[in-house]
Amino acid sequence: MRGFVYELCPWGEHPVETNQENVEERALKLLDQYKKKSTLYRTNTLLVPLGDDFRYISIDEAEAQFRNYQLLFDYINSNPSLNAEAKFGTLDDYFRTLREESDRINYSRPGELGSGQIGGFPSLSGDFFTYADRNQDYWSGYYVSRPFFKAVDRVLEHTLRAAEMMMAFLLGYCQRGSCEKLPIGFSYKLTAARRNLALFQHHDGVTGTAKDHVVEDYGTRMHTSLQDLQIFMSKAIEVLLGIRHEKSDQIPAQFEPAQVRSKYDAQPVHNAISANEGTAQSVVLFNPLEQTSDEVVMVIVNRPDVTVLDSNWTCVKSQVSPELQHDKSKIFTGRHRVHWKASVPPLGLQVYYIANGFVGCEKAKLVKLKYFTKGTDFSCPIPYSCSKLEGDAVVIRNRRQTLTFNVDLGLLQKISRDDGSQNDVGEEIGMYSSPESGAYLFKPNGDAEAIVQPGGQLVVSEGPLMQEVYSYPKTAWEKSPISHSTRIYNGDNSVQEFVIEKEYHVELLGGTFNDRELIVRYKTDFDNKRVFYSDLNGFQMSRRETYDKIPLQGNYYPMPSLAYMQGPDGHRFSVHSRQSLGVASLKNGWLEIMLDRRLVRDDGRGLGQGVMDNRAMNVIFHILVESNISSASNPISNPLPLSPSLLSNRVGARLNYPLHTFISKKPQEVSVQPPPRSFSPLAFSLPCDLHIVSFKVPRPAKYSLQPIEDPRFLLILQRWHWDSSYCRKGRAQCSSVGNEPISLFDMFKGLAVLNARATSLNLLHEDTEMLGYTEQGDVAQEGHVLISPMEIQAYKLEVRPHE
Repeated sequence: MRGFVYELCPWGEHPVETNQENVEERALKLLDQYKKKSTLYRTNTLLVPLGDDFRYISIDEAEAQFRNYQLLFDYINSNPSLNAEAKFGTLDDYFRTLREESDRINYSRPGELGSGQIGGFPSLSGDFFTYADRNQDYWSGYYVSRPFFKAVDRVLEHTLRAAEMMMAFLLGYCQRGSCEKLPIGFSYKLTAARRNLALFQHHDGVTGTAKDHVVEDYGTRMHTSLQDLQIFMSKAIEVLLGIRHEKSDQIPAQFEPAQVRSKYDAQPVHNAISANEGTAQSVVLFNPLEQTSDEVVMVIVNRPDVTVLDSNWTCVKSQVSPELQHDKSKIFTGRHRVHWKASVPPLGLQVYYIANGFVGCEKAKLVKLKYFTKGTDFSCPIPYSCSKLEGDAVVIRNRRQTLTFNVDLGLLQKISRDDGSQNDVGEEIGMYSSPESGAYLFKPNGDAEAIVQPGGQLVVSEGPLMQEVYSYPKTAWEKSPISHSTRIYNGDNSVQEFVIEKEYHVELLGGTFNDRELIVRYKTDFDNKRVFYSDLNGFQMSRRETYDKIPLQGNYYPMPSLAYMQGPDGHRFSVHSRQSLGVASLKNGWLEIMLDRRLVRDDGRGLGQGVMDNRAMNVIFHILVESNISSASNPISNPLPLSPSLLSNRVGARLNYPLHTFISKKPQEVSVQPPPRSFSPLAFSLPCDLHIVSFKVPRPAKYSLQPIEDPRFLLILQRWHWDSSYCRKGRAQCSSVGNEPISLFDMFKGLAVLNARATSLNLLHEDTEMLGYTEQGDVAQEGHVLISPMEIQAYKLEVRPHE
């Protein structure tokens, strides 16, 4: 192997080139290794992978390796006494040889559940998390590395989905070349956004294991695409609402997104509505989900004396509270948050107005503020009334639940529900010290230590629609690395009423937090025996169990969007996240989630640097406490994963596919009232467990060139699986579930669906028998679609406006 840059072998010797003199000794040594490996296999055919991420980096090296092995293989194969054959092969060669062997020899074992594919081999369920390559080195760190960008990834995903829907509607309702200009003119940017999102799915992208300058490139690409998509959506809503029909790419939009990012690594900032006397500004909400959205929404205003009106200029009840920020010396920004209950049709748009000086409507109700602070003066923001908190505990409540907080620490203690049950929650914020952790590895030095000390600042806002406890905790550092809000909503039978919203603002910035990893831990009284469930890809749940035989870091698991634990009484504690993080249940009743990590050293897995480019960010959880109606099956002894409830599925969808809010750039006179505007494309809300993964035009640039008989639109549907023992609460606002077929032909208002064809998810195959869609009859003729739980189906459609 002369002339190649090799590290020493792990046992400290240089590689030696194989030749005729040493081939016997080397071949026997290699064969001995293979024989040892064969004890791990049931069969006589072994797969021995060669190489790694950093091998065969030149033709010369590959050739040298090949020559070396060929000599060894030739020696083994030419000696029948060795009773072995060795050869190069692909995975396909391996499996073909394996099948031939298993046809000759029956490897079945008594009582073993075999694979349906091939006899004699057990079937495996579950996954291989958490992976370790040596010693105590478990790869559970990357679940959380670069959490800021893990969050941006999800924002780009849901913004792209919403933009694709809008483009499909623009083209579907439009039958003139002039109104195709906007969507088709944008098509190359849409393609770029799809590619930039796909690029970040690389195994060193969303994982947070790329070098700083590569992360910057990923981030810049995603940021550019986010801005492009928001500009397109701002223009598209004007056309869909009928404000302007013919819209070229050149005319600036009347609307702008309510939240904007100044640069690729900045937190989104709310655009404020000025609300001057005698004016109104419109707020447009887009609902990207399949059911009507009835929920409390929020925008920022510069002054508190405002009124909220719907698109008919009818008064809407609202509340106003001060905007808060992560700054010990100045918690209030001087701006205000207006909340009201909005109702937005599925996949539709709804307009509201924030007005000042509109006669005949009461103004937004001011929240009452209560505060706790030690030492520093508290200046009450005008025009609110403030009172000092008395006692050790403070509560906020809505119709469904009451939350109790420890005033001194500002942490959640207890949840009491309307059915009389209550649970200890024991929120704790802690930090691991991890001098050996890196981008891939989590290697803590002992357990996490709580960092919150008595005597922080607490602000409680109480209003008719939203109640909040905001805590800026006292910690050992002058500037706390974390502040957090807990919110509950009043929503008249909405899904939102059952949710506890936790928002953690995290700033793990500066050298004082080197080699630290920040967690939040919920120490509950749920008797889960350290068994919990977390999702894979937001699609299915996996059972997780904490084992004493492996170290702490090996008991951490990925949590892309949901984790829950359940006691034998059927009570369940769920945490929904809108970004990927890591989760563990290290003691009975505990659920802990890592929020951010800042690590100085490289962990020797190929990155070549630490993770020090932390950004200020917000992590949002939606917590759900549910009671099981039938607690017959014991979740702890049951080896199979449990499913989320229907309510839990809906909460997760609402968190990951939130309403998109746009506000008009210019105010209008209150005296000039435009006609009511809304956009409601679906003829009916879809069943509660049926999710539109995507409704889009896959090739918008080619749209006008494709023959009309070719279906140019794509609809992908997914049906969730849900645990029916929780169904009562889960049917909040549910009129139906997907047990009955739905009709593609009748799905849209004002649009005729023609030429519906089942297709594979990559759109390349249309053989219904191969796709397994045959049970439901001929979709093309009848348009009826029936999807089983846990299935995803795709349909190509042609849509046209009704004549």
